[in-house]
Amino acid sequence: MKKFKYTKYFIKEVLRKRPYIKKEWCHKIIKNPIKVEKQEENRYRFWGKVEEFDNKIFRVVTLEDKITIHNAFPDRGFEK
Repeated sequence: MKKFKYTKYFIKEVLRKRPYIKKEWCHKIIKNPIKVEKQEENRYRFWGKVEEFDNKIFRVVTLEDKITIHNAFPDRGFEK
């Protein structure tokens, strides 16, 4: 089982600006994504549906290790 970590940016900025985001949603998306994509700067993007948030698609960005969460937000422009 993965032990998730968080960047200072995620804790101090993301959760402060988007208090509705739950860490558990991010964990679930990383474990069972709809789509995964390698991003520049050795980061990864994960997309997944959050049923508890009106079935909206969220994007979760991790560092290269795929367990350190750096950003998360609803992705209105998601396309498979």
